[in-house]
Amino acid sequence: MELTQQSPGIDAYLAVGEAIDHEHPRVREVVTRLALDADTAYAYARAAFEFVRDTIPHSADSGDPRVTWRASEVLAARTGICHAKSIALVALLRARSIPAGLCYQRLADDDGTNPMVHGLVALRLPGSGRWKRVDPRGNKPGIDAQFSLEGERLAWVTREEFNEVDYPVVYDVPPEVILRALRGARDRSELWRNLPGNL
Repeated sequence: MELTQQSPGIDAYLAVGEAIDHEHPRVREVVTRLALDADTAYAYARAAFEFVRDTIPHSADSGDPRVTWRASEVLAARTGICHAKSIALVALLRARSIPAGLCYQRLADDDGTNPMVHGLVALRLPGSGRWKRVDPRGNKPGIDAQFSLEGERLAWVTREEFNEVDYPVVYDVPPEVILRALRGARDRSELWRNLPGNL
């Protein structure tokens, strides 16, 4: 699948924003730690991905009711759903001048009901003219997402027979419909009710 940028300029995918607050001291602290053992952009991107995937539990897996949505908040609380974890990874990448954005899938139950928008990350390493998707959601039995820029190793492969979709757009900021749900939820159960079923 060919990914397309929502914003034409690459600078949009390095910018600081309300959710992607990569100038925040908490984000900078994590960036500094990760960069110690990463001497290339690839090594850093992989380390950032694995940090978000493995050390910030997906709140549905851990049972944490808290809702986070700013990158600094996700890193401080060490919890979040896929959208929050994706925002955190985008911030960690942008902080090291690696263009990164948000992309999405529409997933559904095994009978095609209960559609849900799932958040992913797209990045472009220096020298690469193409966006590559990674999924920092967090692994568990049945899910094995990996940092792979050759062939995608996402948490889920979309199933057309269940009306699942890979959205091709790379967003520089979270879509308002996602942000509104994250900002407005008092807890994860309320967030589940308000997340969109499609973009």
